[in-house]
Amino acid sequence: MKMNLLLATCVSTLALGAGTALAGGSEGAIGVGAEFQFAGFGGVSANYDAGAFHAGGFLGFSDADGDDNTNIALGGRFYYHLHSTSMADFGLGGSVGLGFIGDGNPDNDNGTDMVLEPGFQIRAFLGSNVALSFTGGIAIGLIDASGVAINGQLTGGAGVHYYFY
Repeated sequence: MKMNLLLATCVSTLALGAGTALAGGSEGAIGVGAEFQFAGFGGVSANYDAGAFHAGGFLGFSDADGDDNTNIALGGRFYYHLHSTSMADFGLGGSVGLGFIGDGNPDNDNGTDMVLEPGFQIRAFLGSNVALSFTGGIAIGLIDASGVAINGQLTGGAGVHYYFY
């Protein structure tokens, strides 16, 4: 059985005291939602919008039936806003993700994958406090992700966040 861990209480706690969210981002706004990296790591996430940049993190969890197959993903991201309008912003930065991957075999060591993803992110605000994000860049696999692998193919990820004010 696959379980998704939704950290609603932690995210709700982070949302207390958030500033006003405006289209195109607003200093002090906290957004909660979901976001995924190019490599597939992701889950529930939170963003802090500081006006000139936004930073955030994610946590994912799954545990299918059977032994030694629990997967945990966590990571963070930072994007500096090069350009902003009333309904969107364009940022450069990237994300780093760490995955603890169960292989289903109790006799083997589980994998630990780390992915560094420099790139860009476009956030489009559907209203004053709902943003869709679209990300593109290059994925660099580290640790157990087959040594160091650079994916020269442009790939993308997406997310959605609700900003509290």
